[in-house]
Amino acid sequence: MLREGIEAALIVGIVASYLRQTGRSAWMPAVWAGVAAALVLSLAVGVALYLASAEFPQRAQELFEAIVGLVAVCILTSMVFWMHKAARSIKASLHASIDAALDDRYGQGLPLVGIVFFAVAREGLESVFFLLATFEQNVGLGAPIGALLGLLGAVAIGYAIYRGGVKLPLRQFFRWTGLFILFVAAGLLAGSLRALHEAGLWNGLQETAFNFSAIVPADGALGSLLAGVFGYQDMPSVGEVALYLLYLVPALALLTLGSFGRAPVKPRVKDRSASSARV
Repeated sequence: MLREGIEAALIVGIVASYLRQTGRSAWMPAVWAGVAAALVLSLAVGVALYLASAEFPQRAQELFEAIVGLVAVCILTSMVFWMHKAARSIKASLHASIDAALDDRYGQGLPLVGIVFFAVAREGLESVFFLLATFEQNVGLGAPIGALLGLLGAVAIGYAIYRGGVKLPLRQFFRWTGLFILFVAAGLLAGSLRALHEAGLWNGLQETAFNFSAIVPADGALGSLLAGVFGYQDMPSVGEVALYLLYLVPALALLTLGSFGRAPVKPRVKDRSASSARV
């Protein structure tokens, strides 16, 4: 939630800073209108899905949990790779979008509302599906408290970035948090397979892969923490472990190759013959 919040705060901060630097601070109410609309939409979707799941019978509720978990995995994975690719150019892209939005005389700044709305709504809906998938696993009060602390931290960091007091190394930040989120997504994926089994839709590979209940019980302090963050189970099935690894290993390979496998850019060498000819 800290990362999701920082992504949203970063986008709003870039927009607000650019408006201030270019003497367009009068358009800030449009920015806050976009933020408010996105938050209302995210909250409404979250509440509606949560209330709908409460009305389902047990098997249908397990199926709902599996679907939400799979959606969350897809969203988290796409978000990690998209932000990893866009982190270097997001500032310039937003500046260009703002200029285009405010050049629209007929829209009177409505495109600016749309820019902020869609940017924040994307992060908000990602958060909704992630939190629903997490809360469905009965992780206690730790998850809501952690989510709230993460969002408060993101607001504080976003404000500090806007005021110029904090220079966050975005590429490194999104690289390492992206690796962390892939482990979280792998746990959600394994939990979705478990929910499908409990819904009666998957019955294969149900043999116990290993038993760590005597070492790190799932209902202990460390086990509960690992379960809430990574979907840890002290007695997972063979299918859960296999799916966990089938997702995590390729995803980590793709992200780390993209992060650390780039060849260094060679400096361009000036053509001395051309310059000497001009002289």
